[in-house]
Amino acid sequence: MAPNADAPTGALVNSTRFVLRHRKLVVAVWVLLSIAGIVGAGRASKLFTNQFSAPGSEGFKANAAISRIYGSGGNGPALLAVVTVPPGDAIRSAQVISGLRGLDRRIAAVLPTAREASYASTGSSSFVSRDGRTTFAVIYPYAPTGPISDAGTKAATRLAGALEGTRVAGAPVRITGLNALTNQAKAGNSGPGVLVETLLGGLGALVVLAFVFASLLAFVPIAIAICSILTTFLLVWGLAALTGVSSIVEFLIALVGLGVAIDYTLLIATRWREERSHGYDAEEAVLRAMATAGRTVMFSGTTVAVGLAALVAMPLAFLRSMGYGGLLIPLVSVTCSLTLLPIILARFGQRLDWPHRRSDANASRAWTGWARGVIRHRWAGAIAAGAVLAALIVAVLGMNLGTDNPNALAKSGEAKAGLVALERSGLGSGPLTPTEVIAPADRAPAVAAALRGVPGIRGAVAPVAWRRDGTAVIDAFSPDDGSTAAGRAIVDPARSAVHAAASAGLVGGQVSGVEDFISAVYGEFPLMLALIAIVTFVLLARALRSIVLPAKAVILNLVSTAAAWGALTLIWQHGFGSAQIWGIAATGAVPEWIPVIVFAFLFGLSMDYEVFILARMREEYDRTGSTELAVTTGIGRTGRLVTSAALILFLSFAAMASAPNTDVKMLATGLAVGILLDATVVRALLVPAVVSLLGRWNWWLPSVPARLLRVKPSPAQREAPAGQRA
Repeated sequence: MAPNADAPTGALVNSTRFVLRHRKLVVAVWVLLSIAGIVGAGRASKLFTNQFSAPGSEGFKANAAISRIYGSGGNGPALLAVVTVPPGDAIRSAQVISGLRGLDRRIAAVLPTAREASYASTGSSSFVSRDGRTTFAVIYPYAPTGPISDAGTKAATRLAGALEGTRVAGAPVRITGLNALTNQAKAGNSGPGVLVETLLGGLGALVVLAFVFASLLAFVPIAIAICSILTTFLLVWGLAALTGVSSIVEFLIALVGLGVAIDYTLLIATRWREERSHGYDAEEAVLRAMATAGRTVMFSGTTVAVGLAALVAMPLAFLRSMGYGGLLIPLVSVTCSLTLLPIILARFGQRLDWPHRRSDANASRAWTGWARGVIRHRWAGAIAAGAVLAALIVAVLGMNLGTDNPNALAKSGEAKAGLVALERSGLGSGPLTPTEVIAPADRAPAVAAALRGVPGIRGAVAPVAWRRDGTAVIDAFSPDDGSTAAGRAIVDPARSAVHAAASAGLVGGQVSGVEDFISAVYGEFPLMLALIAIVTFVLLARALRSIVLPAKAVILNLVSTAAAWGALTLIWQHGFGSAQIWGIAATGAVPEWIPVIVFAFLFGLSMDYEVFILARMREEYDRTGSTELAVTTGIGRTGRLVTSAALILFLSFAAMASAPNTDVKMLATGLAVGILLDATVVRALLVPAVVSLLGRWNWWLPSVPARLLRVKPSPAQREAPAGQRA
């Protein structure tokens, strides 16, 4: 140990000493947890669900009643059998009607328990285009147990196969619908699974780590990440046995877990090497690294967990499950980094740090030079960064939340041809997501008549075959699907019309469910935002001993997340990149659940970098009393670390974007672009510029809030000269 050095103290240092004294026990526990996690990962994935709904809303009640009584429909997308007869022929001709009746019989033979209606069975013009040449049959697969979407996917495959080559009056029968289009998209774009995506992300991370460490230490963060991910899967397995957990959690555990665990390991291991360069032995360097970087990791992980835990306060089971599952990711990663990592560094660190030749005694010259340049041009830097972020935030104002755009699901095939036929005929893509109403059977004709009078609805049917237990199901068709504002605009007037015609009537269907979901989630969003902001502010105020730095951190994180939303809108909704990168046309809408998930995770993850940088700046300011030195040393010491950590997360999310599911691609894009923007425009440019502009007020903590936070106050004292060190 270096002479005359003060020994590190604190609860975290004491716990690290305890871990090092019982290293065999700690290692054994992590090995057992990881082995159990291998088993738990596979079993947990079988329990995950894909249910997105708003319990208690009218749409949820309607869909639940339809599903319970009829075993189909409600929130489940419909399948459509589309027929376009040649010019000169007509759907209403006797020959075509005979062929359509034969088609109905074949559909019933393939899916005997499905609920189906068509022009042939109802005589309703709702199923016929204005030119009289195109018609469709609407089919709801029976799903007595399990997610309706799963039954729809299987039914789409069966029906398409059974009706292949079938013709009506010489015209082909094409099976389309959201499930059929999704099947077609997967067939033409089979992406890797979660395991392969994690391996791809891990490989990219290893390349970055090899550059950062230039030694065998590059493998240590990967080992910590593996333990963290497997243990998290084990815990989520238990959670999924008690409550519903979204399948998206599977991707987030694997890829966010990979990035977060590596980030924390990278910060501690880098500080350990810095302490080693000052002459401390391996174990003493571990204790000193834990007293500084370890403390930062603990606060950072807590902040990330707070961001994810806020989802638990949301009114939807889907989001709560994301909160429960996501909460475990940073907590397990922090625990592993603060227990297993010190043992590895103390016992094997010196051997693994080979053939490292770069000195860690001084800050990075490149990043120190960058920080000095930003300080010299602080106003220009702040304005430039603000302009980029403002441009992206403006794009958020045009964000359209909705269901999947059918045209973005498949580029070719029979399902796509069926959709094109509907759109060219004027029937539109709306029949893929009909509005479904459940009402008393004796009021069904009146409800159908009321719905036909709603602007935006071109037809409504109440088939006699769709009556059971004193109830009836009525379907209304709009030319516009749920991915458009026009398609969703019919929900409220449809409800008014239905309630006037039948007081006990309930309006459901997929579009109605989406509208209720948006109202439930984004109606409560300000509450979630306030909760996250307050708790994060308090945690950071205590960690940084300032009220200005936490306020700045919260504001910049909100700005950063809003910019990521803007990028998501531009890339996917407007197609500036989706077609070029993935060959997927502009979706026209962003799935309603994606922005809130992007917010929760980006707010927490980007706070990692904020804490890494500001904690080091606070440490340097306490040592020198100079904001300029705090900025240059803080960025000089953390710039490469933050950039490398962001690059690792970016690669993890890029791997996630290779999934065949378009929604997962969109989620990964929002997270990846958000992380990249945050680490470059915000943390590397805007943060040092703003801190430099605020000067001594960055470090201000009056005595009253200091007493409440139980830390020492920090007056806004006069700045020390930049060249003077304490």
